[in-house]
Amino acid sequence: MVSPYDFTWPGGVTAHVTQLARQLGRTGHEVQVLAPHSPSREYSSPDDFIRLGRSVPLPSGGSIARVSLSWWLYPKVRALLQREDFDIIHLHEPMAPILPLCVLEFSQAVNVGTFHASYKHQHLYRLSHPIIKRWHARLHGGIAVSPAAQRYVNNSFPGDYKIIPNGIDVDHFSNNPAPWPEFMDGKTNILFVGRLEKRKGLKYLLEAYSRLKWELPDTRLLVVGPGNPDRDSHHILSARAMKDVVFLGKVSYQDLPRYYATADIFCAPATGAESFGIVLLEAMAAGKPIVASDIEGYNAIVSHGRQGLLFPRKDTEALAAALALLVQNPEMAQSMGARGRQDVETYRWDKVASQVVDFYYDCLSSANGHSRTRTG
Repeated sequence: MVSPYDFTWPGGVTAHVTQLARQLGRTGHEVQVLAPHSPSREYSSPDDFIRLGRSVPLPSGGSIARVSLSWWLYPKVRALLQREDFDIIHLHEPMAPILPLCVLEFSQAVNVGTFHASYKHQHLYRLSHPIIKRWHARLHGGIAVSPAAQRYVNNSFPGDYKIIPNGIDVDHFSNNPAPWPEFMDGKTNILFVGRLEKRKGLKYLLEAYSRLKWELPDTRLLVVGPGNPDRDSHHILSARAMKDVVFLGKVSYQDLPRYYATADIFCAPATGAESFGIVLLEAMAAGKPIVASDIEGYNAIVSHGRQGLLFPRKDTEALAAALALLVQNPEMAQSMGARGRQDVETYRWDKVASQVVDFYYDCLSSANGHSRTRTG
C-alpha cells in the first residue's frame, strides 16, 4: 500500500490507507504501508509502516498536500521492492509526486491505483501529463472512489476505472458515545467538521447561521477542525456579534463521535473539489440529519429529502432555510437521521475491502501469463 502523503498529518487518503490496510490484515493478508513522514511529529502509524522520505507542503486544490519530492528515494525503493517481491502494489493517487512514481518505476508486481481527487480544473494532470503518462501505463487496474474522482482522472487518463467508495468504521460512530454535557442544555446544536480552509465553506455557514440565530435563538454552532478561520469568517463573526459559535479546534479520532452525538444537525457547506464526503458518512453512522451543499462529491452520497437536505453551493439564504426547516421539524430531522444510519451500512470497511480484494484478483488474473509491467 503506497501513499504519497505524509502519514504524520491527518487527511482523507491517509485515513483510507490506514483503515484499508488494517481491514486487509484482519482477513489474513500481509500488508506493508509505504509513505513519507515527518520525524518531528508524533503520530500513530499502522503496523508494518515503512517511512520513505520527508515531506514538503504544496498547494493542492485549495488545500495543502504534504508530499516527498526527493528523487533520492529511487535506490531505497528499488532495493525494497526487490527484497519484498510483493504480489500486489496498491498505489493511492498513483500519479502524485514522488513516492508512487518511484514505486511504479521499479515495480515488478501487479500495480493497482486508487484515484481519490476531484478538482474543478485539470491543472494538476494537464501540466504533468506528458511526463507521467508512461507511469500511468504501468497500472494493471484503476479504482476511483466516486463518480467525481472517476470523471476527473478519466479526463486526462481515459480508462476503465472501477468505482469502489471510501469506507468507514461505522461502529466507532454509532455505539452510543456520550455527548458533551456542557452543550446539552436544550439548544439545537449544529455541527461542522473539517479543516478550516476556504473550500470547506465555513464562511457561508456563518452567514447562514447569523440569519438563523436571529429567527431561532435557541441554536448553537459547533465548529470542529484544525486551522484558523479566514479573514471573511472573522469579519462575519465580529461584524454581526454572533453568539453561540464555539470553535473547538482539532479533536482526536477517539473523541470525534462524542461531537456527532452532541449534534442535532450536521452541516457540510463545502464549495467544491470534494470527490467524496467522509464526514457525511460519519454523520450518517451517528444517525444525524445532514444539510450539505449540492456538489458532485456530496450528492453521490446524500439524496435530497432522504438522509438530509441539499442546497446550492454558496447560497447562504438556501442554507439558512434548510437548517431552519430541520430545526423546526425535529421529527423530519430524526427520520432523515434514521435513514442515513440505515444507508451507511454499505460503507462498512469489511464490505469495501471485500470489493478491493476482488479487484486485486481480477487484476492478477488479467496479468497472469503476461508481462507483469504492461507497456503503454
